[in-house]
Amino acid sequence: MNQDTPTSSTTEAPATSSGEKIITINGMHKWFDDFHVLKNINLEVGRGERIVICGPSGSGKSTLIRCINRLEEHQQGTISVDGTELTHDLKNIEIIRSEVGIVFQQFNLFPHLTVLENVALAPIWVRKMPRAEAEGNAMKYLERVKIPEQAAKYPGQLSGGQQQRVAIARSLCMNPRIMLFDEPTSALDPEMIKEVLDVMIELAESGMTMLVVTHEMGFATAVAHRVIFMDGGEIIEEKPPREFFENPEHERTKLFLSQILHH
Repeated sequence: MNQDTPTSSTTEAPATSSGEKIITINGMHKWFDDFHVLKNINLEVGRGERIVICGPSGSGKSTLIRCINRLEEHQQGTISVDGTELTHDLKNIEIIRSEVGIVFQQFNLFPHLTVLENVALAPIWVRKMPRAEAEGNAMKYLERVKIPEQAAKYPGQLSGGQQQRVAIARSLCMNPRIMLFDEPTSALDPEMIKEVLDVMIELAESGMTMLVVTHEMGFATAVAHRVIFMDGGEIIEEKPPREFFENPEHERTKLFLSQILHH
């Protein structure tokens, strides 16, 4: 895994311009059978805010972001996304999923469809967009992630970094208000990580609300407004990046940082 040790000369991400909350999580708990995977999670995310979530394997990071668009169901507490509470109501779940894009470790592209078809598929099926319009939009987003020349190829003909950029374009094609990233570079070879992070940095600079589970601490320093450290299913510490790296309070945070920044 590619680690960038942050330096004090790194530019801190600007403060969010809006005080408006787009995600509110109160007293949220999640169990897998008897395993208490998330414990009393409280988190508010402002519109346009960028949050990096880090922590050791098994700390609940991925489960947390998967609860935000109901890929996982929480059992206690509340989650609201842009004013809509996430409940068993399928209509509410559909509203939230239409506003929240998610990019996974694995690219989950359809191998039998071209890159263009992969990106255009959801707007055609979900938004009932005419094919020509959907494909025009898809090309726009492939240009944005800097691979328009790959449109006619199949996923198997692309590098891992290119496939992940297709996956990002596919999420953007639904015009989400929030993007969730679940360790988007962890399945990539080191030389491909930068090309994906560059696309994510450009997305961050456009004002997209982003929650990113990652160990790429250089990325956290460059774009995050807050870094959240999780361990044992709890939020242990949250701070602006520079403060997080230079002045962590909790012993668990210090141990984690020492392991990932100096290995």
